Amino acid sequence: MENPLPPAEELVLIDRELIQLDARRHFLLSRRAWLLGAQAPQAWGAPARPPVPAQGAEASAPGAQNVLLVLGAVLLAVAALAFTLVSWGSLGIAGRSAVLAVVTAAALGAPVALLRRGLRSTAEAVGAVGLLLTVLDAYALYAVGMPEVDGTAYAAGAAAVLAAGWAGYGRALPALRIPVPAALLTAQLPLPLAALAAGAAGLDMAWALLGTAALDAGLVLLRPGRWSRWAGAAGSVAGGAALLTGLVESAAAESTGAALAPSVRLAAVAVLALVVAWRASGMRAAFAAAGALAAVAALGGLVRPELSPPWAAVAYLVVALPLLGALRVSALPEPVRRGLALAGAGVAVLQAVTSVAWVATVLVDRLRVLEEVWSVTTPAPAAADGPGLAAPVSLLLTAGAAWWLVRVLPGRPEPGVAAVVLGWAALFTAPVVLEAAPGAVFAAQLAVTLAAGLLALRSGAATSADAAAQAAAKAATAGGRPTGAGIAAGVCALVGGLSVSVAALDGRLATFGVLGLLGAACAAGAAYRPAPEWARAGAAALAVGYAALLAVALGALLERPVAWWAPPVLLVPAAVAALGPRLGLVRVPAEVAAAASGLLAVALATGDAPVLALVLALAGVVCAAAAVRPERRSAAGWPAGVLFLAATWVRLAASEVTVPEAYTLPVTAAALAVGFLRRRRDPLTGSWTAYGPGLAATLLPSTLAVWGDPHWLRPLLLGTAALGVTLAGARGRLRAPLLLGGATLTAVALHELTPYVIQVVDALPRWLPPALAGVLLLAVGATYEKRLRDARRLRDAIGRLR
Repeated sequence: MENPLPPAEELVLIDRELIQLDARRHFLLSRRAWLLGAQAPQAWGAPARPPVPAQGAEASAPGAQNVLLVLGAVLLAVAALAFTLVSWGSLGIAGRSAVLAVVTAAALGAPVALLRRGLRSTAEAVGAVGLLLTVLDAYALYAVGMPEVDGTAYAAGAAAVLAAGWAGYGRALPALRIPVPAALLTAQLPLPLAALAAGAAGLDMAWALLGTAALDAGLVLLRPGRWSRWAGAAGSVAGGAALLTGLVESAAAESTGAALAPSVRLAAVAVLALVVAWRASGMRAAFAAAGALAAVAALGGLVRPELSPPWAAVAYLVVALPLLGALRVSALPEPVRRGLALAGAGVAVLQAVTSVAWVATVLVDRLRVLEEVWSVTTPAPAAADGPGLAAPVSLLLTAGAAWWLVRVLPGRPEPGVAAVVLGWAALFTAPVVLEAAPGAVFAAQLAVTLAAGLLALRSGAATSADAAAQAAAKAATAGGRPTGAGIAAGVCALVGGLSVSVAALDGRLATFGVLGLLGAACAAGAAYRPAPEWARAGAAALAVGYAALLAVALGALLERPVAWWAPPVLLVPAAVAALGPRLGLVRVPAEVAAAASGLLAVALATGDAPVLALVLALAGVVCAAAAVRPERRSAAGWPAGVLFLAATWVRLAASEVTVPEAYTLPVTAAALAVGFLRRRRDPLTGSWTAYGPGLAATLLPSTLAVWGDPHWLRPLLLGTAALGVTLAGARGRLRAPLLLGGATLTAVALHELTPYVIQVVDALPRWLPPALAGVLLLAVGATYEKRLRDARRLRDAIGRLR
């Protein structure tokens, strides 16, 4: 160079060279230390060991070496960029060409000598700098020699030349890892850049991306190797971009003619993806699924502009469902079959979820009937603003495909469940979207509901001559357990029955007709012995529930006050208690539903105290009648006593009785006499059974009365009586008198101490109660184990009582 550099720039160059020399010196010293450590043990005949890093070292020698090489390459690249962009103008044309040629040739040729010496990492770094210099050469050539050429077009050509050159360079020096991946990534640019230079947009750009993906796919299929994964990844990105572009253009097309071009491009994407799935070695199912989705979009996009959105979705579904048939095509590779089936199933699931969400809105819309029951007005159908008939059609198509999968995949329960649920949803909502008359809607939906219930009942006994149907029935029932299509049918019947029952509240005749029909059907299902146990149990509980609802409707029809609706409801638990053992396997669920009906009756009567007392007494009679049977004595005996006692309290409160003992003491005396005779006849009878109801009949009402009595006589008498009962229980070691008497005595004592406690608390400072509570917690925590032991002893002592 004839012209010397300015001092500042020359200092920068010198500093960079010194940094490189220090890095090289550090590498050589590290290598020398490792060689010395590896050679010394061999002199004694011991195997060589890797060098132990010095104390405090946090990085290995190869790691530090790589860091230094990367830094050196980056610094060289920065220097080359600064030289090209800043100092370029100080040289003439000949000097510019000579400098670029010499530096680039040196950078690209140096790795040859470095590889011969075994310096592979250094060769990689220098080679990377050489590749960067070729990019700078291309830029310099454009800036100096061809400034009038379009920049985008020149970039496309330069990218193609660089990609070819780097690929050849990587093939010539296979030990280098950077050139070939760099060439593959650069090869993704020529076609898109050329399309941009030609003014392409939208679909034309999609063609460019598709062509790039096709070239990558060809490289993967024709020249598989260690670099093929780079080409596969790049091709997947380009193909995915082409697919998304085609989908956007297809969705935006307003006519079949406008949708033709996007469909052709989507079909090309589908062909390319399926070819790769057929021939490639990895991710075959994913490529097959992507190709199948592109094919569905291509075919469905042709008819979409001519249809409304709901029916366009049905068109896509019709195109996608045949893809499930790939599971039966043995000529296709297994990953390809799986990918095609997944694509078809994905479209079907998406459409099914959309349709089922609309079905849910139809069911929820019926709840508007509850705003005004028996108004004889038909609510506006929710289907008016919905997808219309397209939703039931898509549900039926998807249900048919799921039922076909039941035969293809007999060991999987999901297809059977989907077939039942989707088929029920389609048939249940079809009358609504057809805007049929209310009576026709009720009839059709009742038929669908009863059919679903029959399917649930028959799931345990379904037989067929067809072997596939037998396998499906076995998978659905699993020996009568609530699995698969059977329980799905039961849930659908339950939801349908509730929906129809709510809708029937619009009119009196519809209410009694629907509730009566569904109740009778459930009773018949509970009596159907070949049905699974879970189905019969559910049918029995529903039959009892519908009977209770009919009783409520009857009370409303008679225009009686709400409280008087309760006595007819109690007829249902009474009937269940009367049938008893004759109910067989469904006895327990029927009794549980009967208990719920009894609670409903009590809730209805809460607005009128005298009626509530009557209802509680009648419920106690029902429980007592059930407790006559030995197997229900413990389960129904206690509720009977509680109900009788509650009925007495409510009646006394309704009559404004202030001295309940006048009514409860005779009952207590009679009950204690009966209990005494019972224990004499059967000494094993517990004290709770013999004396518990009698003592509770007086002690509990009197305790409640004490807390509202400001005088001293009742607390004194009750406390004395409770003390006597407690002492009698302790002497006879009887649990019921001991606990009831002790609890009553404690309550009376607290009542008497309450005024004084309030006065003391008012007189104390506000900080004292929290402090005392804290001290108490600390004391309890310190003696926690001892307290637990004492509690166990008290529990054991009470447990030994009779």
